[in-house]
Amino acid sequence: MINFNTKKRSSLITTSMLAVSLGVASLATHAALPINSTAPSFTANAALAGKDFSFSLDKALKKGPVVLYFFPVAFSSGCTLEAHAFAEASDSFNAKGATVYGITAGNVEKIKEFSAQECRNKFAIIADPGAKIAKEYDSLMVGKDKLLSNRTSYVITPDHKVLMSYTDSNPEMHIHKTMDAVTEWQKIKK
Repeated sequence: MINFNTKKRSSLITTSMLAVSLGVASLATHAALPINSTAPSFTANAALAGKDFSFSLDKALKKGPVVLYFFPVAFSSGCTLEAHAFAEASDSFNAKGATVYGITAGNVEKIKEFSAQECRNKFAIIADPGAKIAKEYDSLMVGKDKLLSNRTSYVITPDHKVLMSYTDSNPEMHIHKTMDAVTEWQKIKK
């Protein structure tokens, strides 16, 4: 019989070895903030439709749930694909009372251009220089020469609770997972 601690330690070692063997260096192997935990408040520079503004999570949550998705680097193929998908789904999220925000620690100097071109002026991109916010949200990975945001999506309710968290380097399921969580939240609120 294997006790829980041995099983957990074995799983952590296996996950770490897999990450190393795949060439993925990660500071956190456990994914993200847990469900029902409190999402940390933050303010940061952001851009929407190529225009700068100051983002506040507290202010955004006053309007309804927030879909906050972390991505590694603007204009990379996966991040561009994910931005297009969130742009296409933005109206559906808005109809359910939720607002989408992307956040990146990679090439933050390009968020204005990325918000207009790849996000198609549909949602804002938040700059996270030095990956400080990513660290608070357990969404941190090591890039070639700096800390980056891991591809993690959250749905945060107006009372700052994490309703959903999902980490996967493949950008394709993030839309489905966040939309399902927002849909369930909307049903409960009615």
